[in-house]
Amino acid sequence: MKLTIAAIRSGTDPVGKLPHAAFHRWLEDPIYCQKCDAAYNLVVPWDDAVSKFFEDQSRPLILMLRKAVQLGHGNNHRVSHFETSGVVVRSITSAN
Repeated sequence: MKLTIAAIRSGTDPVGKLPHAAFHRWLEDPIYCQKCDAAYNLVVPWDDAVSKFFEDQSRPLILMLRKAVQLGHGNNHRVSHFETSGVVVRSITSAN
């Protein structure tokens, strides 16, 4: 199973498309920047979020997203939408 997790900064709308699913689940524990008050909410496809293997499969992806948020502090959190699948974290920016 290929798990996709999106991290969207609180107070902003998703810039890119959310992971493919009929319903999405917002995870209860957001990612916080340790140096400021920025918070990123995590979005996962519903079927993946309720899987019994979700905790084990999502742990490395959430760690990569947490690292991307920490690195985003250097540019004042201009990227408001991160997405990971596999071993890559994509930062999605608006076309403006």
